[in-house]
Amino acid sequence: MKAAVTIARVIVGILFIFSGLVKANDPLGLSYKMQEFFDLWGMSQFNSWTLTMSVIMNAFEIIAGFALLLGWRIKLFSWLLLLLIIFFTFLTGYAFLSGKFKNCGCFGDCLLITAKTSFLKDILLLALISFLFWQREKIKPLFSNRTNTIAMLGITILSFALQWYTLNYMPLADCLPFKKGNNIGEKMKIPVGALPDSFAIVFVYEKGGKEFEFSALELPADLDTYKFVSRKDKLIRKGNAEPPIKGFALSGVSDIDSTQIVLAHPYAVLLFCEDFSIPVSKWEKDFAALYSEAKTKNIPAYLVTTQPAKAVEEIKSTSFAGIQVFKCDYTAIRTAARTNPAILLLQKGSIINKESYKRMKNVLDVLKKLPAQQTVVPVLQEPLPSDTTNNN
Repeated sequence: MKAAVTIARVIVGILFIFSGLVKANDPLGLSYKMQEFFDLWGMSQFNSWTLTMSVIMNAFEIIAGFALLLGWRIKLFSWLLLLLIIFFTFLTGYAFLSGKFKNCGCFGDCLLITAKTSFLKDILLLALISFLFWQREKIKPLFSNRTNTIAMLGITILSFALQWYTLNYMPLADCLPFKKGNNIGEKMKIPVGALPDSFAIVFVYEKGGKEFEFSALELPADLDTYKFVSRKDKLIRKGNAEPPIKGFALSGVSDIDSTQIVLAHPYAVLLFCEDFSIPVSKWEKDFAALYSEAKTKNIPAYLVTTQPAKAVEEIKSTSFAGIQVFKCDYTAIRTAARTNPAILLLQKGSIINKESYKRMKNVLDVLKKLPAQQTVVPVLQEPLPSDTTNNN
């Protein structure tokens, strides 16, 4: 029994630590996944709390995993782990059985697993944690209480410090399609060999107050006794023919799509601002220097946002007030930039540098090493009127 307890303890502890660390690499990713659940359940009023909940949950997984391995305060953590896995099993079970989620974000974007796999994983963990809860008296501290307490204090600090860093300076491991080295244009294409959705034509007939569905090969011999209702295409197999980057379209107030023009430039700077919750004053000086260098090198710079009218208002007194502003879908911006704002430096659509607004100087250093380009023909867009409604 003791050996079984040790094996279960190690498996559960390592899985929780791994899960917590992977998601702590990108707390915003879990936050957005939580918002999907809340929106579906009609609880959007809690969306403003999802980032806080994400940070706490990620930290708790790391802390609980180490507490189990070290045998620290087992009576408390055995209860907490049991309650947490019951909650997780409910969520993954809902994601799988409802069919409304491809994945539940259990291991973040770096390790995407299906909702079914997540659910089965949590069923296994529920069994293991229930066993450990039953045998919790057999779990002994690995070190002295003082040593364990000091270790857990350090682990707690590190679990929150890691997330503070990734929220301010980008994830340590970028697992999103807009990561450095990827070509945006290529990632907007459906992967070679991907399977499209498969549909079958279904005929709907009514007879005796009931509706019946038949394929073309299943039509009954007494079809003339049925009343035709409709014909529809029924999904019989879900494909995977989706591009990694979806919804990335850059346009001005005229709604002219300028995406391919931007991606075709030898070099281009994109400043992503989902909104202006971080005041322009926090990054104005650094971006002004970057923008000036880009103009000197004839490298076009663009501001990409969900709020183009507000962007014009916010930057009107800055040295980069003349920057071309594009609107873009908020989901695409969130996928491209995990800090708000963020900078991407492109070379013919390929991302050669990507930084948080707190590290714009790194992009500036790269720009200084680039050769001057031929005069750039600006992307023509209608000017944004000052009374344009914010486009969220």
